Amino acid sequence: MTSDNAAKQKLEHFMSGLAKRNPGEPEFQQAVREVAESLIPYVLVNPRYDEAQILERLTEPDRIITFRVTWQDDTGHIRANRAWRVQFNNAIGPYKGGLRFHPTVTQSVLKFLGFEQIFKNSLTGLPMGGAKGGSNFNPRGKSTNEVMRFCQAMMRELHRHIGEDTDVPAGDIGVGSREIGFLFGQYMRLANRFTGVLTGKGLAFGGSLVRVEATGYGAVYFMQNMLATQNEDIAGKVATVSGSGNVALYCIEKLNELGATVVTASDSSGYIYDPNGINEERLAWLKDLKEVRRGRIREYADHFGCDFHEGERPWGVACQLALPCATQNELDANDASTLVTNGLIAVAEGANMPCTLDATHLFLNKQILFGPGKAANAGGVAVSGLEQSQNALRISWSRDEVDGRLKTIMRNIHDKCREHGTDDNGFINYVRGANIAGFEKVADAMLAYGVV
Repeated sequence: MTSDNAAKQKLEHFMSGLAKRNPGEPEFQQAVREVAESLIPYVLVNPRYDEAQILERLTEPDRIITFRVTWQDDTGHIRANRAWRVQFNNAIGPYKGGLRFHPTVTQSVLKFLGFEQIFKNSLTGLPMGGAKGGSNFNPRGKSTNEVMRFCQAMMRELHRHIGEDTDVPAGDIGVGSREIGFLFGQYMRLANRFTGVLTGKGLAFGGSLVRVEATGYGAVYFMQNMLATQNEDIAGKVATVSGSGNVALYCIEKLNELGATVVTASDSSGYIYDPNGINEERLAWLKDLKEVRRGRIREYADHFGCDFHEGERPWGVACQLALPCATQNELDANDASTLVTNGLIAVAEGANMPCTLDATHLFLNKQILFGPGKAANAGGVAVSGLEQSQNALRISWSRDEVDGRLKTIMRNIHDKCREHGTDDNGFINYVRGANIAGFEKVADAMLAYGVV
């Protein structure tokens, strides 16, 4: 049997077993398959990992905490939501990963995010394990007092399972500075301690400069590093960005700063196409729309007189650079084919797993520069780690110092991916490189601990 056939056979056997153990969890199974496609050939030629069943152990969370959150809305009605904390792996440091509040949150989604977080955190070079958490609570349409009461109720249970040397949650979709403030305030009340147990905090109480911008900026820095391998630059390129949340807005900001023309943004209702570019003035208006007024993207098109495409995603727009920053599986193989036909040269995933497996395979087969989320969007958790360091030292670094450290971390992540992902023909498979580089550090730590 050839090595390729042996790897394919082992992959299918491994995935069959994983599917049986995790039924009804398509997002988690997809995330594991994407990693296993790269790692199983690597494990076969490094039998110490295979003999210790590292990959099998790595796909089983250390623990999943599931609990009810009971709270009272403004009308006096009692409401109940479900919440989780998936503590996946702490081989190289305390668990670290965001909290997500959204009606689509399920155990499968959180397991996929927590599994990805293991590799992402490893790639940063910082001592952080992988975790994720959240609730099916929907903050949209809720009053500030309702959000506060929910956050306080959630922390009444969550505080038992977290700590600065145990598990340090952060924000994610639906959990911004407001929610982190409510969660942290309740933690202090319950624990009677002021400590860096959450990241993404406000600057007044232990937060870090550049944390808000970090994921979007980091994705652009990773794109910049990929393009440099081909003697290309961001300046003068047309870029499509999906989403209009925190990641997308600051991705657009940094792309503008580096000379790109960003022509799209989106939300769940559709996307806008602004052929003249979402310049600094228009971006400021968009930030106010989405961060302050919490309006819909259509309002941008109405205000500036550009096209709005209802119910569609922006991947039919011609561009050289694509940065999906909205949500998982938003870009499929048909979208990928259209982008390639229209002149695409590079993709950086700002969201977690926004490209389907088929889309990822197509990009790699066409030798498009493709930065997977676990590498390209690691800037957010990197600055979260820097926030932890500042909290531990009781100091605050300047904006330039944090941004400089972020650039260095993203360059180092890129270089690790390049080291482990360069093919014989010189093409850099960043997916394989990120998976192997992220795996090695965690796997070696697990080997060192023995059977635990």
